[in-house]
Amino acid sequence: MSPSILVSTTPAGVTTITITRPHRRNAVNPSTARDLYDAFIDFEQDPAQKVAILTGADGAFCAGADLVDLTTQNQGNPASSDPRDRNQNHLQPVHGRNCGPMGPSRLQVRKPVIAAVAGHAVAGGLELSLLADMRVAEEDAVFGVYCRRWGVPLIDGGTVRLQAIVGLGRALDMILTGRPVPAQEALSIGLANRVVPKGKALEEANKIAEQLLKFPNACMNVDRNSCYYAAYNASSFEDAMQHEFEQGIQVLEKESFQGAARFAGGLGRHGGFEKL
Repeated sequence: MSPSILVSTTPAGVTTITITRPHRRNAVNPSTARDLYDAFIDFEQDPAQKVAILTGADGAFCAGADLVDLTTQNQGNPASSDPRDRNQNHLQPVHGRNCGPMGPSRLQVRKPVIAAVAGHAVAGGLELSLLADMRVAEEDAVFGVYCRRWGVPLIDGGTVRLQAIVGLGRALDMILTGRPVPAQEALSIGLANRVVPKGKALEEANKIAEQLLKFPNACMNVDRNSCYYAAYNASSFEDAMQHEFEQGIQVLEKESFQGAARFAGGLGRHGGFEKL
C-alpha cells in the first residue's frame, strides 16, 4: 500500500481507511485512487472485516482530485509525484466495478461504510463521502461541489448519489452553485447523519461501527442491500418489494429464528439494546 493510504483493521472487524496526503488536503491523484480502490476490494473480500470507516488525515477529509498532479501529467512533466502515474490514463469509462478517477467511487460496497468527515469534503471528496452509508461530520466540516469553479464535472457518482441522499432539488442547489454547505445544514438536509465536536468524527464513527458489529450480520447486510436495490436498480415498486422478500427470506433460518428465541427469553424488551 502506498504512503498516501493507511489501512488498519481490528480483530472485531472494523477496517479504517485513511487518506494521508495532508500537504494537498488529502486530494487524490491516480495512484492514491488505485490504492483506495484496492483497499475497499480487500475489505469486501475479508470475511473477518464487517464495517469500514473512510477518513482523512490531519483534520481534512478530501479536497477532491489533485488538480496540481493532473496538470503536471497533462503537461507531460516527467517529474510526476508517483512513477505509477506516468503514461497512465486514469479517466477510464465505467465498466462494471472498475476503478474510477477517485478510486472506489464505482463500487456499491457490499458491507457498511461510515465516512468520518473533518474539514473539507468537496468536489471528488464529496463524491467519496457519498460512497458511505453514513457521514459523521465535525462541526466545522464543509461539503460542496467546489469543482464547479474550474469546469471539472462530477464523474465519480456525485450526480447519481447526491440526489438519492438529499433529493433532486437540494442536490441541484449544491451542484449548480458549487456553494459550501456547512455541517449543520448538511445535517438538516440529510447529507450528514451526525454532527460532532471538532476532532471527534473518527471517534464517533468507531462507536457506530462497534454498534453495528453487535447485530446479526447477514440480516443487516440483506436489509442494506435491499435499500440500495430499491434506490438504484429496481424497475418498479413491485420489483423492489419482490427483491426485498426474496433476499430477506434467506436469513430467516440463519438468524431470525434464533433472534426471536432470544427475544422470547427476555432480551431486548421495551426497545432495549443491552446484551445483544
